Amino acid sequence: MRARWFIAAAAGLWLAALGRDRLDGWIDATVLPPLAVQTSVEVLDRGGHLLRAYTVADGRWRLAVGLDEVDPRYIDMLLTYEDRRFRDHPGVDWRGLVRAGWQAATNGRIVSGGSTLTMQVARLLEEGTTGEVGGKLRQMRVALALERRLSKDEILSLYLHLAPFGGNLEGVRAASISYFGKEPARLTPAEAALLVAIPQSPETRRPDRAADRAEAARNRVLDRAVTFALIEGEEATAAYSEKVPGLRKPFPALAPHLADRARAEDPMAQEHHLTLDLTLQKQLEALAREAVQGKGERLQVAIVVADHASGEILASVGSAEFTEDRRQGYVDMTHALRSPGSTLKPLVYALAFDQGLAHPETMIDDRPTVFGTYAPQNFDKLFHGTVRVREALQMSLNIPVVMLTEAMGPARLLSAMGKAGMKYQLPGGQPGLAVSLGGVGVTLQDMVQLYAALARGGVALPLTWRTEGDRAEGQRLVSAVAAWQVGDILAGLAPPPGAPQNRLAYKTGTSYGHRDAWAIGFDGRHVIGVWMGRADGTPVPGAFGADTAAPVLFKAFNRLKPKLDPQPPAPAATLLVSNAQLPQPLQRFRSRTAAFEADADAPAVAFPPDGAEVELLPAGLMVRVRGGVAPFTWMVDGQPLMVATRDRESLLELPGSGFVTVSVIDATGRSARARVRVW
Repeated sequence: MRARWFIAAAAGLWLAALGRDRLDGWIDATVLPPLAVQTSVEVLDRGGHLLRAYTVADGRWRLAVGLDEVDPRYIDMLLTYEDRRFRDHPGVDWRGLVRAGWQAATNGRIVSGGSTLTMQVARLLEEGTTGEVGGKLRQMRVALALERRLSKDEILSLYLHLAPFGGNLEGVRAASISYFGKEPARLTPAEAALLVAIPQSPETRRPDRAADRAEAARNRVLDRAVTFALIEGEEATAAYSEKVPGLRKPFPALAPHLADRARAEDPMAQEHHLTLDLTLQKQLEALAREAVQGKGERLQVAIVVADHASGEILASVGSAEFTEDRRQGYVDMTHALRSPGSTLKPLVYALAFDQGLAHPETMIDDRPTVFGTYAPQNFDKLFHGTVRVREALQMSLNIPVVMLTEAMGPARLLSAMGKAGMKYQLPGGQPGLAVSLGGVGVTLQDMVQLYAALARGGVALPLTWRTEGDRAEGQRLVSAVAAWQVGDILAGLAPPPGAPQNRLAYKTGTSYGHRDAWAIGFDGRHVIGVWMGRADGTPVPGAFGADTAAPVLFKAFNRLKPKLDPQPPAPAATLLVSNAQLPQPLQRFRSRTAAFEADADAPAVAFPPDGAEVELLPAGLMVRVRGGVAPFTWMVDGQPLMVATRDRESLLELPGSGFVTVSVIDATGRSARARVRVW
């Protein structure tokens, strides 16, 4: 008997070993689905916070997440509710399957499924069914194979990425952001329980569509958590009373233009780390929407903020609303070529200071001047006579800056723009004096880069918006003295009405035809540029840089920080003297042709202009003198018709029509004439 028993036992062990070996072979031969899970491309700010995410190829939200980035209590609730023996079973919980079968047989219905988390992962990887017998066997086989190839944490990580949460949400991080508007690292007990409950029936338990069923399912998870002492007391009471979210929240979509640019430049990267600050970006996008509200459906705005010490861009707003079609919000106006208006003038003055052409206290003329065939005028059509260079820049006068541009040559201005890292476009292909008044196409980001160089003491440094990569070395654009002098002049500008008196160094500009309104400013640490206009380049009647863009600039600085950083002190080599104390050549600016020009205050026939054809009124020929010293004598063809009049406007009686020469002589004997045809 004993021999037979030993033989039977040996045979049983042999059969068991054979079955085990065959089972092992069966498991090892399992062809597993791809284990690499595609996750959303993410764009992150300087602190690692999510600025924007993109759906995966099939339009689902599935964001990468690590076990250490999920609230530990969620993990505890998940394992307690779904698979308490997860850490111990080999992928299939045989005890759980027996229990589930017994419960189904005795109750006449399925009470528990018996599926382990590993089996659920197997189903999610293959997108298989749950109720089919063949499907269940396949899940068991894949689960057993997964356990042999992956660690428990790796399997749990797959679940955290693949678990369905209703609609196009997959994974605990996507669900946490969509339902709660936050990362899953810090969940309330109620939030954690809800995220455990939804994947069991994701479409029927969606809180945004079936809040009552979602709450009931959540409470069952909380019941289990209380039973196993995961939560207790007041915390449990608060969890049961917490409302489930009734709506999905939109995924972050901040800095959409820059995010798209980052993805286009490096399409294979899963993460893009930008220098932007999420909080500031959010505040300035809100400011952009406020800036265009109630000002027409086509007005657009763009804002760039940079730390001029490091060259890092902290905020980049390409439009007021990315999805707004009427405003063409999809166009990134921080990179659109536009006319800068008067915002290039500070560079002209800085170059002139460096070349010894002028000093802030130098006197310069603002009077009608013709440069070849180019006759610029001031924006207000008025002239202010002789002014200090400081005042000429602060008043944004056109004649003085064109005089300085002519003296140094427009090519030097363009060369400096290139050295500042600016990409520009000339309308006619050849540089002319109009460049200094905005006759060139530039971008807002490049203009901010230029002003950052002035704020940095004259050293140009390319702005950057990626945290990784080597930083380019700066190169000197203008001297520290010239940069400080320009900054000091701009800091003396009066702020817009209602803005703080904070000595922000800033300049405004308005392009021809009111197509572009600009305001760019800096303090001791930051530089901000604002552009406003229409994306299609059509005029915006009444839009001026000072009235339209400057208030937005000051509000942007206010949202950046409560108090401005002070401007640096003057460099030791700065000449801080009055006009009378300047070297003689710097006391008054004189152009190249000054020796051949009339005195600045010499008389001129303002009307009729030379070569004009004018109508003879019944009362006579209307004439007008500009400049000169009263009284005046008017002559026609050498004959005096009016003597010693102090009026600058007079009527001259003429015998008839034809060509005549009209002359005016002032009290000092200086004269001017105009040849006209009277009819």
